[in-house]
Amino acid sequence: MTTQLTPTAGPAPRVAAADRPVSGGSSFLAQVRVLTGRSLRAMVTDPGIVLFGLIQPIVILFVLTQVFSKMGMPPNFPEGVSYLDYVLPAILVDNAAQSAMQSGVGLVEDQKNGMVARLRSLPVHPGALLVARSLVGLVRSAVQVLVIMVLAMTVLGYSPHGGLAELALSAGLTLFISFSLGWAFIAAGAWLRRAEPLQNLALIFIFPLMFASSAYVPVADLPTWLQVVANVNPLTYAIDATRALALDMPGLDHAFPAVAICVVITVVGAVAALRGFRRPL
Repeated sequence: MTTQLTPTAGPAPRVAAADRPVSGGSSFLAQVRVLTGRSLRAMVTDPGIVLFGLIQPIVILFVLTQVFSKMGMPPNFPEGVSYLDYVLPAILVDNAAQSAMQSGVGLVEDQKNGMVARLRSLPVHPGALLVARSLVGLVRSAVQVLVIMVLAMTVLGYSPHGGLAELALSAGLTLFISFSLGWAFIAAGAWLRRAEPLQNLALIFIFPLMFASSAYVPVADLPTWLQVVANVNPLTYAIDATRALALDMPGLDHAFPAVAICVVITVVGAVAALRGFRRPL
């Protein structure tokens, strides 16, 4: 009788946690990649989404710059800076907030059209769809930022004093703001599960906060009670930091508080979104 020898198995290769299969299915990263691609294809193949997503920032750009630039500059307006140069970073931040809201709306639509119910019957990690939605929002915001900057430079004569490197950093900070706010709206969408109250919530918070900040005039030129609000308004730090980078002017010290606030919003929003998403439909 011969004895069969079986080879001794060596130690199993170590697999990164993010690449391990989730619940017997594909890896978390693969799930995020597939779901992100699905949402991007749906967005690109819908002409209405692409058209209106590009028209909105263009309208805001031309209306604000053409209307307010004809008015007299307030006493504390920076010297040597045109109103277009001053307000464009604020337009980018405002657009980032509006684009972030669409991430929450997209999640609500997935819940209504049965996509979430189908995914729950499959071995798909609950957070994969949420991460995919945040990445789609980031891509949408990046395209809009690029369109706004190209139009501002080619049509309106926007010429940032900080140079291309600082302008790229300013755009990167704007996209990080959009990414963090996207998680806040994804969390709101996961809990509210309706597009109408989500849009109303965005209107209630974004619109007043933009005007009660340094977006359109320096804080020193606001009424006293609005100065108090603007000095604690997170959007003031974000706008001042992006403006300082793009125009090479004071205010770069606001970059750290802006980034710190965005990190907090991202973490809290992600945790709240996952808890709300796991509730029964």
